[in-house]
Amino acid sequence: MRVMQVLIVGASRGIGFELVRQYRAEGARVHASARSDAGLQRLAELGATPLRLDVGDAASAAGLPWAIDGLRLDLVLLCAGIYGPRSDGLQTPTEAEFDAVMHTNVLGAMRVLPLLSDALAPGARVGLLSSRMGSIGSRSSHAGWLYRASKAALNSVMKDAALAWAGRAICVALHPGWVRTDMGGSGAELDVAESAAGLRRVMAGLTAAHHGGFLNVDGTPLPW
Repeated sequence: MRVMQVLIVGASRGIGFELVRQYRAEGARVHASARSDAGLQRLAELGATPLRLDVGDAASAAGLPWAIDGLRLDLVLLCAGIYGPRSDGLQTPTEAEFDAVMHTNVLGAMRVLPLLSDALAPGARVGLLSSRMGSIGSRSSHAGWLYRASKAALNSVMKDAALAWAGRAICVALHPGWVRTDMGGSGAELDVAESAAGLRRVMAGLTAAHHGGFLNVDGTPLPW
């Protein structure tokens, strides 16, 4: 029986790291990226193949095709992301803040996705870790508007990838829930293990009907 091949981008901590742990526990061969030596060491200790990758750096991203050359990835999850300034209103971000968030959350995905094409197995499943904060249709708060803008843009990137990969891979945007991480805070609803388990269930249950969709951690569709 063929062992499932998984790639987790942005796996040094939080949800990404827990996804690596859980996929390894079920016997998948996991390739996982981090930026630091410490992060790479932690991934290796889980039995994953560590990949040095900084999605915010063009030269670093350019090395990804060599790192995954010859693989046939059954599942890919892009988890790299940052929140940026914690604004409560319409505070204009600095150029540096804007660039940091948009480069990581949006340009990072636009760098990585095209590099995956040759490594995707037939019928591969690709999930981009978005957020319901990026939903325009369900929005009732303006807090964190730079982060919201970046996730709305990421959803657009996912939709274009879904159109490009129609018939080749199932591509979705995912809301991981409100999770107790450095980003989500201690008062969040889910712990990291619950979120990762939910995301794994969603990815396992994807069908062609979900292609190009925006899904909650429990699998229900979210409005754009």
